[in-house]
Amino acid sequence: MKLAELVLFAANIVYATSYVATRATLGSIPPGTLALARLVIAWATLAPFTRPRAEEPPVSRSDRRTIAWMGLLGFAAAYAFSHWGIARSTASNAALLIVVEPLTLMLASPFYLGERLSRRETVGAALAVIGTVLVVVNGIPGVTETLVPHWQGDLLLVLAGVAYAAYSLLGRRVLDRHAPLGVTTRSLAWGAVGIVPIVAAEWASGARPLWTAPAVAGTLYLAVVISALGYVAWNWALARVSAPRAALFLNVQPIAGALLGALLLEEPLTGFTIAGGVAIVAGLAVAFGRVPR
Repeated sequence: MKLAELVLFAANIVYATSYVATRATLGSIPPGTLALARLVIAWATLAPFTRPRAEEPPVSRSDRRTIAWMGLLGFAAAYAFSHWGIARSTASNAALLIVVEPLTLMLASPFYLGERLSRRETVGAALAVIGTVLVVVNGIPGVTETLVPHWQGDLLLVLAGVAYAAYSLLGRRVLDRHAPLGVTTRSLAWGAVGIVPIVAAEWASGARPLWTAPAVAGTLYLAVVISALGYVAWNWALARVSAPRAALFLNVQPIAGALLGALLLEEPLTGFTIAGGVAIVAGLAVAFGRVPR
């Protein structure tokens, strides 16, 4: 396994801890405020170390626009959907539904990156979609009793997965020309700008953070480890590994994240949740089983 692939594997193990940390921190910090705090602290962590490489070309207007969209979609929108979703669902389901990200990468790559789906990938995508539906509705509509009580949160988590995928799709070409640290820092700044209106609406509604010691620790962990260091590692590896192959390593998150949610937060894993998770991972294993190096 190449160094970049080892970094992707390790990064996704670390990412898997974010669902439990987010779920715990949201008990004291409103979703939008937590997102803004993560982005501002992450930007402040990386900004002092951001220097353009000597051989790096100036950031063109087109690349500046792309990086702005990376921040607005991959940070502002993704964090908003993710935090709202986790607040209304469970950390376990958030971990399982992150597979929407690699699935979106696989389906969108032919249109944005010029990579076509093989028959094997199409079968895998269909299997993953079935698994995602099982997780969201916790059963089979019309056969099992009712929709799961937190289906709205699960749908928000699906949208978060699409937004996270947009970050990688947009960043793939920019990272061919610019250093991962600079791209990450600039996109964090745009993400913070994008989340401000949501925070303003949140505060206008009366939602206020309670900065307890665990809430501060959780916010710092999410900001420094996940948002700052995690994204630098992801972007560094994404510059060296194709998007579909990078997506393969996202499969680590559903397993590790769901187990952490069950072990640390005592969240239940229903039979349909487990079956959906198995179908999702199996579908992605089929789809990416022969991705060329």
